[in-house]
Amino acid sequence: MRKMLDRFIRKSEFKKEIIINHETAETRVAVLDEGRLVDFFIERNHEENIVGCVFKGVIQNLEDGLQAAFVDIGQKKNAFIHYWDMVPEDAARLESEEGVTSDRRKRPKVSKEDIHKRFPVGSEIVVQVVKGAIGTKGPRVTASISIPGRYLVMMPGSGLKGVSRKIDDARERQRLKRVLARLPVPPGNGLIVRTVAAGARKTAFVRDMRALTMVWEEIERRRTEEKAPCRLYQEPGLSDRVVRDSLTEEVDRIVIDAREEYERIRGGLQRIARANRNRLVLYDGGKPVFEHFGVERQLENALRRKVWLSSGGYLVFDETEAMIAIDINTGRHKGGTTQEESIVQVNLEAADEIARQLRLRNVGGLVVIDFIDMKQRKHQNQVYRRLKDALKHDRARTNVLPISALGLVEMTRQRMDESVRAATYTECPYCKGRGMVKSPLSMSLAVQRKVSSVLHHLNGGAKLKVAVHPAVLQRMRAEDEQDLVALERKHASRVTFAGSAHHMEEFTIEQTDTHEVLFTTRNEQTEGG
Repeated sequence: MRKMLDRFIRKSEFKKEIIINHETAETRVAVLDEGRLVDFFIERNHEENIVGCVFKGVIQNLEDGLQAAFVDIGQKKNAFIHYWDMVPEDAARLESEEGVTSDRRKRPKVSKEDIHKRFPVGSEIVVQVVKGAIGTKGPRVTASISIPGRYLVMMPGSGLKGVSRKIDDARERQRLKRVLARLPVPPGNGLIVRTVAAGARKTAFVRDMRALTMVWEEIERRRTEEKAPCRLYQEPGLSDRVVRDSLTEEVDRIVIDAREEYERIRGGLQRIARANRNRLVLYDGGKPVFEHFGVERQLENALRRKVWLSSGGYLVFDETEAMIAIDINTGRHKGGTTQEESIVQVNLEAADEIARQLRLRNVGGLVVIDFIDMKQRKHQNQVYRRLKDALKHDRARTNVLPISALGLVEMTRQRMDESVRAATYTECPYCKGRGMVKSPLSMSLAVQRKVSSVLHHLNGGAKLKVAVHPAVLQRMRAEDEQDLVALERKHASRVTFAGSAHHMEEFTIEQTDTHEVLFTTRNEQTEGG
């Protein structure tokens, strides 16, 4: 046991490692680079993950104005598909890393007449989910199917064959193309060689090809036998996807804290990547695995609204439904010989951290970054290039525009699923998403108005007890005492105030002699007041 724990204590010998925390309710995965958290994924075991799954659906309606159709795939919300995504198309299949369909590809010309003829309401269509349901929106689907394996991606209905663009070694690309040409590819199927395949033996490709062929044959069998809407293919769980997609030569080890999962994943590696099975390690330490590797602390710091940089500057993240706003500030930064140099240093560090934060938070859509103003164009270009380079490590597709005249960077990031914030937090029942609460002065005035209203209906002689937050009570005693005395005189009543552990915006008014609660803000919040 001691030897096993020593292996975990000597963390510095591992450059890149993947930590998997598998629990009954959820699975969490952290990617560490020299101990620093660079990627984070979470999957709730009671929540169904449908991204990557293949369905046989039924066309519910065609919206010519949106150039899109809504498809019943058996989920709570109908799926959404663009007209140009309803006809499988080979063009730009290599635009994304592994051949998965790209939203930015050149849209094929599809007339609405052709769509209405080929896909009338009530007809069936086979689609794959490319984006899960987010908020009020249903899942996004495409008819261009991609089935990922360990080394290959099969694309049924396509004749395209190629090698991932992220493999840039010319000799290795030629070798992989020769291997690809000799594989027994089923007719009418395309293949993409994945990045992880660099250096893999031909036998590994044959095994992967065999497994993908079996998956596609099962999809075809279910498509002909089962009634729509139905699921034809289930994408594996988070642990399996991480091992399949992320276990490259750069990863020194994968640590998992659940023996059953460890044995299952190790058995899978025995079949698909035998040489890598020894890089899978079972963690059996006393502390929770995320705490042992410092992931818990890094997560807590990384997902805050304000993120400090090592230079003393900081970022402020504001996430809304439509966009993400990021503000950069110099904070306590004192480096640099000139003000312009200090600003550039903070902006460069911020560019690296922003790319990391976007991955950790899994945010997508429109992102607006307010870098600290730089006077010289060369410094602006330097920061822009730094951000572009940092985003190359992101698996999600990004598009970044140069720094504008206002010092802003506009960019988009592919949104595949809910952000970590949306999956982890719920709206505060007090501030309702404002992120702020009323000040003691505002609350003191609100309490006085409500007490006055209650006393008006009691017609004098009443005795009330008001429970407020201690900070509000302190304000009342220190600065509002005369106003409260005047309030009692006006209504010929007696009002006492007491502190309680209520939220800042909560207070309760009770009639002293009957102990009847005449008003509480909790009822107001419940009723939407």
